[in-house]
Amino acid sequence: MVLEVALIEVLPGREDEFAAAYAKGHEVLAGTPGCLSVRMTRGIESPSRFVLLVEWENVAAHEDNFRATERFTTWRGLIGPFFAAPPVVEHFADVPHA
Repeated sequence: MVLEVALIEVLPGREDEFAAAYAKGHEVLAGTPGCLSVRMTRGIESPSRFVLLVEWENVAAHEDNFRATERFTTWRGLIGPFFAAPPVVEHFADVPHA
């Protein structure tokens, strides 16, 4: 499993519209083959800052099953108009513990 972390800065004053667009497009992302979970969080101190957390089976599931498909185009069309800047997206893997 890998965790996709996307840091999203939303245009000030457009946060509620962004959240509504996310709600509308949630299933587009969550229904992607290889997607295990989706969670959007919003900053308390910085309410225009959102963090999208997506668990994928692997990086290929994200890249091949989502980013390279019409699903991504639809998703970005819904939430993209509210971006203040392009999101910063990275993949992470769990660190084992004893």
